[in-house]
Amino acid sequence: MAKKFTLSLLFGLCALTASNGFYLPGLAPVNYCHVGEQSDTCKSEIKLFVNRLNTEHSVIPYEYNHFDFCPANDEQSPVENLGQVVFGERIRLSSYKLVFMKNDSCTVLCKKTYSGGDEQSAKKLQLLKKGMALNYQHHWIVDNMPVTWCYPLENSRQYCSTGFPMGCLSKDVRSPTDMCNIGYNQPNTYYLFNHVDLTITYHSGETEEWGSGYSQKVGRIISVKVEPRSINHNPSSPDCESKSPLAIRREDLSQSEKFDVLYTYHVTYVAYFQIESGEDAQEEFGWKLVHGDVFRPPRKGMLLSVLLGSGIQVFFMALITLAFACLGFLSPANRGALMTCAMVLYVCLGTPAGYVSARVYKSFGGEKWKSNVLLTSMLSPGIVFSSFFVMNLIFWINDSSAAVPFSTLVALLALWFGVSVPLTFVGSYFGFRKRPLEHPVRTNQIPRQIPEQSFYTQAVPGVVMGGVLPFGCIFIQLFFLLNSLWSSQVYYMFGFLFLVFLILVITCSETTILLCYFHLCAEDYHWWWRSFLTSGFTAFYLLVYCIHYFVTKLDIEDATSTFLYFGYTLIMVFLFFLLTGSIGFFACFWFVRKIYSVVKVD
Repeated sequence: MAKKFTLSLLFGLCALTASNGFYLPGLAPVNYCHVGEQSDTCKSEIKLFVNRLNTEHSVIPYEYNHFDFCPANDEQSPVENLGQVVFGERIRLSSYKLVFMKNDSCTVLCKKTYSGGDEQSAKKLQLLKKGMALNYQHHWIVDNMPVTWCYPLENSRQYCSTGFPMGCLSKDVRSPTDMCNIGYNQPNTYYLFNHVDLTITYHSGETEEWGSGYSQKVGRIISVKVEPRSINHNPSSPDCESKSPLAIRREDLSQSEKFDVLYTYHVTYVAYFQIESGEDAQEEFGWKLVHGDVFRPPRKGMLLSVLLGSGIQVFFMALITLAFACLGFLSPANRGALMTCAMVLYVCLGTPAGYVSARVYKSFGGEKWKSNVLLTSMLSPGIVFSSFFVMNLIFWINDSSAAVPFSTLVALLALWFGVSVPLTFVGSYFGFRKRPLEHPVRTNQIPRQIPEQSFYTQAVPGVVMGGVLPFGCIFIQLFFLLNSLWSSQVYYMFGFLFLVFLILVITCSETTILLCYFHLCAEDYHWWWRSFLTSGFTAFYLLVYCIHYFVTKLDIEDATSTFLYFGYTLIMVFLFFLLTGSIGFFACFWFVRKIYSVVKVD
């Protein structure tokens, strides 16, 4: 019996899915049609729901009917779930009558009259004044979407909010962002927004096909915008074009005085076009505004591409070495196996270094391919080998056993020039033969002016902050690594070290992407070098920690040992800088290409 019930339920769900299509609960598109054409699949009436009113000046929200507005319908309101009840949401069906594709001009919703000397009238009017003084905000819902209110800012930009004020209080001293600063300038006066202009944007032209050859054109609502206004209507002949606002004095009404409030609304339907939507989106988001400059080639693109190629070389060297160590091929009992593997891998990974460097440099529009190949194969290995050679001379002078024999140095040079350099040339050859990377958006000929940046979106603070989190992932393991290098302790936790390496990669990527997004939203499109330096600055914190380790854990006093310690430390810091910088750059490069690939521009 249970099996039959389960099968019946399953077939019923399949049939329902096949007939209605799959959709997420609460997100099913609603089809609207003209009056007289409504059916089971579309409707002409658009319901406008009102929610609670809240404010930033108080944590106490109020239900819509708490104020003396035109009453909302409590009986036909949707049932709130537990979460809505806990958070104080009270969604009610309003008395606004909206019909799809039917424009309404200066429709009267209701009339409220307040009489002087009446205690109830005085209480209701005082409650309205309190709400306007505390800037309580309406929150309306149409077609399960919030009704938005947009108002202009400086620099010809707009700010859109999902709430709009019920009114405003004009004070003696007004700020530039005060709502009552726009046309309502009588001091110490309340202005009730008793009129709203509703603009409903819809997408029309879709045709629903049904049986027997019957078809029907339907539309879907895209957005609803509201513009609240204060209008002092003549009760006998309302005029929604009047510029005279509805002013309410601070003082109470006199004994025989009457005060009328007429609530009106205006509805306009606007057809939806893709180009208009794209322009609106670009005006609302700062990162879309710089689509014509975000892929502009950076300064010193040659150097950046060379460092990226070397960083990829270090990355794969570290990844493969740690993988071999986790698998047990590089046991601590086999002394020197770890360093031998790392050096051989570094030499043999010249091909990906040359390939990456060439492709990045070509995407920057670079044409000096010979210089790119030579710098990729010589710059970073040359810095490391030169530093190592200087320290090895000091070991020779002091007749130390740590001095590398001259034959070994010749062998290292042979590996460098005989293996690494040719492999780098091979990688560069294939990289330059590839077509340049095609960016998702075109670059403008004239660079866009970058607006003035706040402190936390400037380059230096962002770079300094970017290295904190990645360093926090490794500093515990760093202590054991330094002990194995300088205190003759055996390091064997390669599995945990590999896990820390993966966490470092993830943290560098996420931190760089986050800061890059902040800078793009601030309309600063210089992200190429910044993405490399943001995660690469982790190496600076590594240097600081090595200095701390030298001061607190080691008893070195002579100048020669100090010089050797910091010489090897600088080599390690330089390689770590290439590693983390390349991780952050390519993560940010992937992110920027991804977000701008969905931007539709002319």
